Amino acid sequence: MVNHEHYTYRVTWSAEDKEFVGLCAEFPSLSWLAETRSEAMDGIVSVVGDAVAEMHSAGEVVPEPISERKFSGQFVLRILPDLHRKLVLEATEQGVSLNRYIAARLA
Repeated sequence: MVNHEHYTYRVTWSAEDKEFVGLCAEFPSLSWLAETRSEAMDGIVSVVGDAVAEMHSAGEVVPEPISERKFSGQFVLRILPDLHRKLVLEATEQGVSLNRYIAARLA
């Protein structure tokens, strides 16, 4: 069973609600509003824990925590040919490969 504490959580201020809102990246439809940052975090962790338990007991597929996923370091990106040409030119002018140039720009 997935440990719900391994998910990616964050707390932000909601100007609309005038409260802190706890969020979980792996469960974007869930949130928890509270007066304090710590209450918002505790609330979202609890709600996600309940959701994971319900999904598990119903035989549903539970999302894998981002922190436990394996990443290859590669992804395919489709861009317009003119942009491709422009990026190759910029990389060449910098004296680096296109891969290195784009990785540096993304960082």
